[in-house]
Amino acid sequence: MKKLIIAIAITLLMFSCGRNTLYDESVVFNDAKWDNENFARFDVTVDDTLTDYAFYLNIRHLENYRYSNLFIFMHTEFPNGNVTHDTIECTFARHDGRWISKGSGTFRSAKIMLNPALRFPLKGDYHFEIEQAMREKELKGISDIGICFEKQ
Repeated sequence: MKKLIIAIAITLLMFSCGRNTLYDESVVFNDAKWDNENFARFDVTVDDTLTDYAFYLNIRHLENYRYSNLFIFMHTEFPNGNVTHDTIECTFARHDGRWISKGSGTFRSAKIMLNPALRFPLKGDYHFEIEQAMREKELKGISDIGICFEKQ
């Protein structure tokens, strides 16, 4: 139990964006296994269409994650019902095998900027859905994934 509390505290510290955060949430996968049918869903309410936001993808993986990268599909639904679909590659290690993601011990963390100056076009509720796009039904070694929007 003590290890779980410490892991949660470290996660909160490592994934916190900043004081000017519109949204910062993560989904934790049981036993660090991400099933390809288990989508991470995030609902973001936007009231400000004039401010630029840095848009980050936060990922925590185990030190023994067997790949140097992660492919994901991201689906974004806008308040007007329009939907976009993106495939994103997240790189965790260099070609020589050294981790780019931060951390030590069991967990590594990657804070990946998807857009340095995102301006939401509409006020309202945005829905983000992320699914793993690797070739395995159950991807072992990914412990959690999240998104963060930080005011610029």
